[in-house]
Amino acid sequence: MPKKIYILAPYPQGKAPSQRFRFEQYIDRLKKEGNTIEFHPFLSDTTWESLYKNGTFFKKAFGILASFWKRFILLFSIRKADVVFIHREASMIGPPIFEWIIAKVIRKPYIYDFDDAIWLPNYSQSNAKFHRLKTYGKVKKIAKWAKHISVGNPFLKEWAKKYNQHVSIVPTTIDLENVHNEKSDHKKNIPVIGWTGTHTTLHYLDSIVPILQELEKTHDFIFKVISNHSPNYLLNSLVFCPWDKASEISDLSTFNIGVMPLDETHWAKGKCGFKALQYMALEIAPIISPIGVNSDIVTHGKDGFLCTTSDEWKTHLIKLIESQSLRNELGKNAYVKIKSCYSVNANYPNYKKLLNV
Repeated sequence: MPKKIYILAPYPQGKAPSQRFRFEQYIDRLKKEGNTIEFHPFLSDTTWESLYKNGTFFKKAFGILASFWKRFILLFSIRKADVVFIHREASMIGPPIFEWIIAKVIRKPYIYDFDDAIWLPNYSQSNAKFHRLKTYGKVKKIAKWAKHISVGNPFLKEWAKKYNQHVSIVPTTIDLENVHNEKSDHKKNIPVIGWTGTHTTLHYLDSIVPILQELEKTHDFIFKVISNHSPNYLLNSLVFCPWDKASEISDLSTFNIGVMPLDETHWAKGKCGFKALQYMALEIAPIISPIGVNSDIVTHGKDGFLCTTSDEWKTHLIKLIESQSLRNELGKNAYVKIKSCYSVNANYPNYKKLLNV
């Protein structure tokens, strides 16, 4: 039976990767099956645009106050929903007031979804003034009050089960038909090693830059970084490509080798391996750190490489730089893994079960 679904999320639709690849790509399918979807972001488009810019303090503050007012008004209509789905938090700062009202006052059960270790402090310098207002401790309360919790990997599930026994793993997924529908060209004479991410995760590259500097002396390759900020590395091979949603997939498909180094931290363990999933969907050979869910996504030697030490990174980068056939083989195997385990088509039944539609 079709349902009326209210989605409460931090960011406007189509803006944030955590939303686009956790649940937004299911919205059209749910609508086609007769369900009504009301998407209620906390931030407006205007406030979102100013959020990660330095300065604009008063603009941010005014926008956030307006966001709280919109959330308050929403409470008067939320009883109409058959399903309430909350991604990360109903409000980006402050205690879990709205979740408490929804669960304890209105008594409307909600599904709680998250894809990072969001109970740990993590913030950009441009928003340091708001850091203490985020009240990271609220995550365990939101989890405790939820009817059901959806998380992206086993590490997050283990944490969530401390507060709620009703927890499901729904992986971050890839739309192979409408979004990630291009392929890497492995016939290039000079291979492209690539990385994509925001300025907040650029620091993960620090560990492999010395290796790339060493390899530049003996091998020809391009190191391409797609981000919202230009990296500051002394690499002759470096090519910076500003992130653009319109060209995101075309830009990614220029990679032949996709790297995802991580540090051994709780925050890294909570990540859902999205970079690796994107690479693999485009038949890009992945070489990644075996941190958290990464070890489940990549089978070492079959559809990518898992590397821990500098020597391992160097050895396997050389293998991939030197062998077009190996890049091609791993890339094709990686695509098969995504299609069977991490695609929208493969996971849509699980998502419908989560929403009970």
